[in-house]
Amino acid sequence: MARFPIFGGGARDTSRRIAEADSVVVIGLGRFGASLALELMAGGTEVLGIDTDEDIVQSLNGELTQVVRADSTKPEVLRQLAVNEFDRVVVAIGSDLQASILTCSVLLGMQIPVIWAKAVTEQHALILEQLGVHHVIRPEAEMGRKVAHLVRGAALDYIEIEKGYAIVKSAPPERLFGTPLGKTGLRKEFGVTIAAYKKPGAEWHNADADTVLEQGDMILIVGPTRKAEGFAQLR
Repeated sequence: MARFPIFGGGARDTSRRIAEADSVVVIGLGRFGASLALELMAGGTEVLGIDTDEDIVQSLNGELTQVVRADSTKPEVLRQLAVNEFDRVVVAIGSDLQASILTCSVLLGMQIPVIWAKAVTEQHALILEQLGVHHVIRPEAEMGRKVAHLVRGAALDYIEIEKGYAIVKSAPPERLFGTPLGKTGLRKEFGVTIAAYKKPGAEWHNADADTVLEQGDMILIVGPTRKAEGFAQLR
């Protein structure tokens, strides 16, 4: 887990070894990219990190499987690092829109199967989508929407599956206590489903018609966003 030079057999051979494992390339190791890369490593995924900033590269030396200083806008550099042999690449460049767009263009030319890219503006996102990037994300905007939903109601956590449909973590309303879910009629009355539940100090379990909820339980509500949030506010 050391830093390798940009060129030479060592870096290329190590990158190819990583590409054969459960692995991801993360290009751009700012706050978002570094956080993503470290979380992938914590989950057992090998990571090749690439950035142009020597200080950033040095700071992650030993934290990622391989981390190198390189210009990701140059196809020959990415080939030297065997990036073209990876199945998944994340472009987390946020401070240089031109570098982000050029890097994505190069990766698409290499026919990388799955490319994720961070966009910092709507226009940036539109350009990446028009290029053909498979997954375009706007972390700041998405986090802002999530926090807004949490601030608005009683939800303890919120995941938007797609626009208008979400999973909401909440305490169950008292009206459900002591009654099997299959007899509550909540899906017909509220248009939502309780997908899972958690007893205090226990693990999450899938909910079914025989599940009985009590004070102190937590639930995951699945359904249209407004209905799921509305149900979470019941007491």
